[in-house]
Amino acid sequence: MERSDKIRQPQVAGQFYPSSSQGLKNQIETLIDKQADKLDIIACMLPHAGYIYSGAVAAQTVSRINIKNKIILLGPNHTGYGVKYSIMPQGSWQTPLGEIKIDSELAGDILNHSQYLEADNEAHAYEHSLEVELPFLQYFKTDFEIVPIVFLSDEFEILKKIGKEIANTIKERNIKDSTIIVASSDMTHYESQEQAQKKDKEAIQAILELNEDKLIDRIQRLNISMCGYAPTITMISAAKLLGAKTAKLIQYQTSGDITGDMSSVVGYAGIIIQ
Repeated sequence: MERSDKIRQPQVAGQFYPSSSQGLKNQIETLIDKQADKLDIIACMLPHAGYIYSGAVAAQTVSRINIKNKIILLGPNHTGYGVKYSIMPQGSWQTPLGEIKIDSELAGDILNHSQYLEADNEAHAYEHSLEVELPFLQYFKTDFEIVPIVFLSDEFEILKKIGKEIANTIKERNIKDSTIIVASSDMTHYESQEQAQKKDKEAIQAILELNEDKLIDRIQRLNISMCGYAPTITMISAAKLLGAKTAKLIQYQTSGDITGDMSSVVGYAGIIIQ
């Protein structure tokens, strides 16, 4: 086991988002909806690109969330480092807006409940998919704790089982009312605006139906390059076991909507699940 006081330093500050606290706050303030009503949610899906591209979608979604004390973060492993199913069980994460502690007790309980997750810091060291979500959450609430989990796998049945393991841990600890599950994912990558919108509509509809099997089918059949399908499958599986009944798309856009280049875009969606 690695040292419990390990601080995971930001890896994409100054690239995906501003590296100074004030600069970061200023950018987030241009993206959020200060008038939005806050909703109690079980889970959500947020994009994780540079803030100039996907920040509005993430911010508009987080603006509508009553952020709870415990946040289980699920993301894809883009780097290839570490184990397939990786949970960082101890320490804290640093961002320009401050330090966020890992809920080591909850992380340990999830580990103990899981046949598949392994304690591993390496997979998290350089991975951006969870890091970029944190400042949006910190802007609205500073005293939450996290459990970071990333996936390097397309074993759909195992991903669904991990969702059930996470949900069972939450239910056994009776912390549903104080916990949110966040899945980090971008949508279609580097296709035309028309193609991306068409494919993403199919994937989003499956998520809105809380149907992970339909999402898997559409990703495979339509060749949808959604990088965070693994965390999204796990999130849906967990959310349903925790009583989720409805899902709502808050915002969808592509990088082309920002840059004007419609020939090769990436899609971004923000979805809440209650």
